[in-house]
Amino acid sequence: MSDYWKENISLLLKLLTVWFIVSFGAGIVFVDLLNSIEFFGFKLGFWFAQQGSILTFVALIFIYAHKMKKIDEKYGVDD
Repeated sequence: MSDYWKENISLLLKLLTVWFIVSFGAGIVFVDLLNSIEFFGFKLGFWFAQQGSILTFVALIFIYAHKMKKIDEKYGVDD
């Protein structure tokens, strides 16, 4: 069961890293750099802060559910 938790925590840390980079990096740290690029008529930094981060977070939820289903099946703890 410890291998299950290692894989679970590893996945969680990877997804949280993506979450942190998108929310903090794209929305705050790199906003000036990203604002030099336009996306659908909006500055990319603004778009990431408003819409891109939300879409990324929703995608992360689906990725987590899909990957965890595979991990659960691999270790025989699925429903």
